[in-house]
Amino acid sequence: MSGFSLSSEPFTLERDCPAVMVPQGETVVLPAGQVGYITQALGGSFTVYVEGNLFRIAGGDADALGKEPPPAIELADGAGDAEVEKLVWEQLRTVFDPEIPVNVVELGLVYDVSMEGTEDGQRKVYVKMTLTAPGCGMGDILVDDVRTKLELIPTIAQADVDLVFDPPWNHSMMSEIAKLETGML
Repeated sequence: MSGFSLSSEPFTLERDCPAVMVPQGETVVLPAGQVGYITQALGGSFTVYVEGNLFRIAGGDADALGKEPPPAIELADGAGDAEVEKLVWEQLRTVFDPEIPVNVVELGLVYDVSMEGTEDGQRKVYVKMTLTAPGCGMGDILVDDVRTKLELIPTIAQADVDLVFDPPWNHSMMSEIAKLETGML
C-alpha cells in the first residue's frame, strides 16, 4: 500500500492513541492532534496513513478517530455449539491484514477451527492459522487480533491461536472473492 488515496478520509486524533506500525508490528502512541488519513476501515479496526507511515488502530480506540467502536457481540440464551461456531467464523471474517482489504478467512490463512466445552459451561476455541509470509511483522498482531475477537463472543472463555507454517500458504488457498479483490483472478 502506497499510502493515502483520494478516497482516504482525513482525521485529527482527539486523544493520544496506541497504534501498531505496519508492517513492522511495533507498538507506538500517536499524540492527540496528529493528523492523517484513514486508508482502510474494515473489521472494526483502522489502517491510517500518518507522515509517510501506515499504522493500525484497534476498534476499541475508534473514539480517538472520531468514530464509533464496534457493537458488542450478542448470543441468544441457550445457544448451542453450532450457533457459537457460526459466530466464531463471523468474527474471524472481521480480522483483516492492515495492508490487504481481505479478511484472514478469505485469504485462506485459517487452517482449522475446533471447540470444546469446559466444566463450567463455557467453551474453548482452538484456531490454526498461518501468514502470507513467515517473516510478516504483523504476525503477532494478527494472532492477538484473532484471540481478542474470539474471546468477545459470549461463552468463549479462552481462544488458543496456533501460528503454523505447514502447509506453507500460497495464492491458491485464497477464495475467489479474495482473488477478485486483490486482482489475482
